[in-house]
This record gives sequence, structure tokens and C-alpha cells, in this order.
Amino acid sequence: MTLLEPARLFKCLGDETRLTLTLLIRREGELCVCEMTHCLQDSQPKVSRHLAQLRACGLLSDRREGQWVYYRLVETVPDWVEEALMAAEKVLTLHLSDATVHIALPTLDVFRLALNQTAGSSQKRCPCHHASEGS
Repeated sequence: MTLLEPARLFKCLGDETRLTLTLLIRREGELCVCEMTHCLQDSQPKVSRHLAQLRACGLLSDRREGQWVYYRLVETVPDWVEEALMAAEKVLTLHLSDATVHIALPTLDVFRLALNQTAGSSQKRCPCHHASEGS
């Protein structure tokens, strides 16, 4: 595991897409790449590139399940990192009413609700898993 260094972390989080991805993952606990791609309305290669940078700076870990990759914050996030993420989320909430994080977070909830109703399940469903079940 890479040690979280303040300068490297803040440089990494200085990109709006990476900050948004980090806040989404922090809120949800764990997300599949395809969920984040849907939320941000970005291509899978772009989202994956940003996630790789967040992993390289030591903030994210990943796990593979077949062809799908799921990301989460590292198990032991230092207090100073948690405080920085809480502050970033608070600033976005208070001052940037049109910030991507406001669009992305509800979109993920609505998207999951639609998938759950379609699948007849109360469990969180990743769209790639849902699509493969319908085949």
C-alpha cells in the first residue's frame, strides 16, 4: 500500500473528476466502474484512468469480480484525509449548487432504484451484472 502523502493526494484530488469519483465512492462504500461511468456520463477509459491515478496515490483499493472492477477507499484512511474529504463535500454542497457531485449522487440513486424495480430486487445492482442476467 502506498503511503498517503499530502502534496500528492491534494494534487490528485485537484482534478474535478477525481474529486467527484472519490466523493461518490466515499458515500457509497464501493462502486463498480460502470456505475461511475454512468453517473459522470463519461467514457469507461477516462473513468478508469482517473481511478488508476487515485489508486496510485494510495487513496483507493480495488477488487475484481470476473471482468468487473470495484473500487473503495483504502481500509485505513488517515483522519486528516477524512477531514479533507468531508470539507470538500461540504464546500461543494454549500457553494456549488451545479457541481457534478450534486448531479452524480442522485443520478446513481435513481439509476439503482430503476434497476432494482426492473430486477424485482431490493439489493444494489450493478448495471453490467443486470445486463448479463437479462441475456
